[in-house]
Amino acid sequence: MSFYTAENYSPDISVGYLAKQVYQLTLKGLEPAFVGEDVSYLQWSALVSILYGRGSTCRALAHDLGYDKGATTRLIDTLEERGLVVRDRDAEDRRVINLRVTDQAEEIAHRCMMRVLTLWNGWLSDWSPEDATRLIGYLQRLRMSLETAVGDESCA
Repeated sequence: MSFYTAENYSPDISVGYLAKQVYQLTLKGLEPAFVGEDVSYLQWSALVSILYGRGSTCRALAHDLGYDKGATTRLIDTLEERGLVVRDRDAEDRRVINLRVTDQAEEIAHRCMMRVLTLWNGWLSDWSPEDATRLIGYLQRLRMSLETAVGDESCA
């Protein structure tokens, strides 16, 4: 049986609309975490993705960030020019360019991450740990359903 019908649908119960609203509010709410660091949310996200091994190449980073490879290449160029990211040829396959963050970038990423965690902990302060864990589980499950349904080729 379908969850949505023409009779019960409204933006207030639309998963897509609510997800977009949460994302937009999150971006606005996270702005203070990057004050004085000279990195944007997107740049910080790229640094964290590389640090956690999710974006070790341009293709992998584009996939993780949901950006196309051209925009990701420009992002990497900017981070490299600022001394935050280094491109290294892979020893096993010279066609592959691996990304790594510099010590300076790791420090910036960690400082910003601690501020981001403080903000999220504040936003979730009236949630029980069980509710927060359930929310994360539901979002992970929804992501898997969407990846299966629409594919996961962000930068193919």
